[in-house]
Amino acid sequence: MDNPILLTIAICEIGFWALVIGGLCLRYLARMRRASTITLALLPALDLVLIGAVALDLHRGGDVEFAHRLAGIYLGWTVVFAHSTLAWLDVRFAHRFAGGPAPVKAPKTGPQAYRNEIRGFVKWLVAATIALVITYGLAYTVADSEQAAALKTVIQPLGVITFFWFVTGPLWVAGKHNSSSKDAAGERSRL
Repeated sequence: MDNPILLTIAICEIGFWALVIGGLCLRYLARMRRASTITLALLPALDLVLIGAVALDLHRGGDVEFAHRLAGIYLGWTVVFAHSTLAWLDVRFAHRFAGGPAPVKAPKTGPQAYRNEIRGFVKWLVAATIALVITYGLAYTVADSEQAAALKTVIQPLGVITFFWFVTGPLWVAGKHNSSSKDAAGERSRL
């Protein structure tokens, strides 16, 4: 990889999964709860490594590429979604290796499915806000004016992701719910 930021993102992603899986294996396979807690507590360090790598690259005069903007998006994502990803995996590890209750499947339609989609979408909005704050923060503190202008274009991919998330999430589930309600009403009227 020619891009050090893309390489750092890849290393952080691999590190994320290594810490999560390692921490859960320590907890449920090795029965080392304290070591598991310490391992999982290291997850935010990966975010600091990525912010430091981007800041250092900008300070050294590196050209801003998509990877620099992706770093902000990645950081927003991990800050907001890492805990729920860990909780999702924890339930499955507990069930598989420690006799915990079976994971409850989320409904795909209905009011609860819609609430879940809205909750996920709101979490994405928080992640997008964090991505903007981090990226604009780097633009105003470490970047020169040309780098800052390039960093601020992060708003475009965030807008695209937000649009598609809304359409394929809350709007899609709401549409399925409305069509199910109409179908049920049609069935009742035929009876």
